[in-house]
Amino acid sequence: MPKDDRPIVLYPAYFDLGRSRTEGRRVAKRWAVESPTAQEVATAAKALGLKPEVEEGKAFPSTPWRKEGRVLVRADYFKTSILQKVAKHIKESR
Repeated sequence: MPKDDRPIVLYPAYFDLGRSRTEGRRVAKRWAVESPTAQEVATAAKALGLKPEVEEGKAFPSTPWRKEGRVLVRADYFKTSILQKVAKHIKESR
């Protein structure tokens, strides 16, 4: 489990069906959605009890011209499990 106090960063690109794994998608295609927003990610994280904080105007590093925003969460378990849970919640809410 992560022991430091740094937040976990969730970019909408992690959940974007239109991106390949090499372009930044971090979840399986079956859980990815078309053009997710930072607000959608935050809503899903809040529903999971992760206390999200949205940072508007931040860009995914590989596409700095697309300032989609990002979501910061604090959790005491691994980022991959957070990504999967958030992705499933977004997919089911659409």
